[in-house]
Amino acid sequence: MAYLQSRSGTSRLPQLMLAMLFGLVVLLPSVGHCASIDPFVGIYHGVTIEHAEDELQARDLDVSIEKTERGFTVDWATVIHKEDGREKNVSLSIEFFTTERPDIYGSAMRSGLFGKRIPNDPLKGEPFFWARIVDKTLTIHALYITDEGGYEMQVYERKLDEDGNMDLVFSRFRDGEQIRDVTGKLTRQKKTY
Repeated sequence: MAYLQSRSGTSRLPQLMLAMLFGLVVLLPSVGHCASIDPFVGIYHGVTIEHAEDELQARDLDVSIEKTERGFTVDWATVIHKEDGREKNVSLSIEFFTTERPDIYGSAMRSGLFGKRIPNDPLKGEPFFWARIVDKTLTIHALYITDEGGYEMQVYERKLDEDGNMDLVFSRFRDGEQIRDVTGKLTRQKKTY
């Protein structure tokens, strides 16, 4: 068996192996790495404030994030308090699954012809969702194609603080112009059995 040798006749194999090991350790985190949903798993409750045309409106918000075999689910419910005392309830449940692209999750919101969960079709007026995790921020994007052929984008940024609670920033854009801005603080709830 031939060994790599320097001009002085000593083996260079240990040096080469060390250099390869160092290179592998440096590249390892960026190859096939997908950020984990684990730090976000839990139930959160809080109040958000909508900044709409110099008016502040409070919303009650509940968020539940659970890990699944394919990825995770996010369920959220919002109670919007109207000025006339009425309440509007909005809720949504989305399943996200890992993709071949690191840190990006696809969505499955409906069942296809054979019962498999598939994404919505934005050309049919349905929202197309995807998610990504960067550091301590879970961002969910929703793309809508309007009847006029334009688009609406909703962006939900959920960032964990040092105590495990969640800061929310929700932005809504229509054809590139921001039309809504909501911020809030959600507290992680203790599990009750």
